[in-house]
Amino acid sequence: MSDEDAELRRLRWRSRRGMRELDQLLNRWLDRRYAQASDAERGVFLRLLDCEDDRLWKWFLGHERPADAALDALVQSIRALPV
Repeated sequence: MSDEDAELRRLRWRSRRGMRELDQLLNRWLDRRYAQASDAERGVFLRLLDCEDDRLWKWFLGHERPADAALDALVQSIRALPV
């Protein structure tokens, strides 16, 4: 197993939020964007994983937006991913 595969497995574990909808959104980004994401984008995703579930839910539903521009851009990008 490569280092990147191991990292992806760790991120999948951290993306488990106990709310299926959040899990699906976060894993969709991992499946579709992680491989080509820059180190900076990956860092923003790690910061996103540090946020509380209720805040993430409000952001993904569009009820609120993160004050941090990089987090907001990532949230909007994840929201725009096709199902």
